[in-house]
Amino acid sequence: MATIKRIGPGSAFKVGLVVYAFLGLVIGVFVALFSMLAGSLVPSGNGIVAPAAFGMGFGLASIIIFPILYGIIGAVVASIVALLYNLAAGWVGGLEVDIS
Repeated sequence: MATIKRIGPGSAFKVGLVVYAFLGLVIGVFVALFSMLAGSLVPSGNGIVAPAAFGMGFGLASIIIFPILYGIIGAVVASIVALLYNLAAGWVGGLEVDIS
């Protein structure tokens, strides 16, 4: 049995940034597809163009904005959790892991 006694907050920050940015990209793609689909369903017979353009613009922007926001929030939360883990591991001795 190996014991994880400490997790570096800087390394947790980097891993959280990458993992949550990728998650944000995946969610952003789904939001973009949904927004583009919903924007194309707006009837344009009366000259209503703004909702369709807004849906398309929001869809494309979500591919850029979601990974950035998810990455920043995920990185901050991961580093806070690493600090809390280090505090708890100091009290109880860490997490035992069986590595083969």
